[in-house]
Amino acid sequence: MKVLAVIPARGGSKGIPLKNIVPLAGKPLLSWTIEAALASESIGLTVVSTDHPEIADCATKMGVTVINRPKEISQDHTPTAPVIFHAWEEACLKGFVADIVVT
Repeated sequence: MKVLAVIPARGGSKGIPLKNIVPLAGKPLLSWTIEAALASESIGLTVVSTDHPEIADCATKMGVTVINRPKEISQDHTPTAPVIFHAWEEACLKGFVADIVVT
């Protein structure tokens, strides 16, 4: 089975701006999740779904695929499901058809 890990990381946090790239214990918050996904032997592809170029840059530097999330699914009250489905569709277009998707 092919497993896709989707890490949603929106740039528009109201409480802590760009919280996903704010350092936590010496490295960006996002890096903790990326490292865990990359360390998993079960995950075939890890992607970060984001709407922000700084988050995309951080994820790219860590060696994961970035899915550019459209504005219509990057709002404060956007549910997670459309974000995950969009990332799965984009991974399929890139040739990775997952049997299972994890976040």
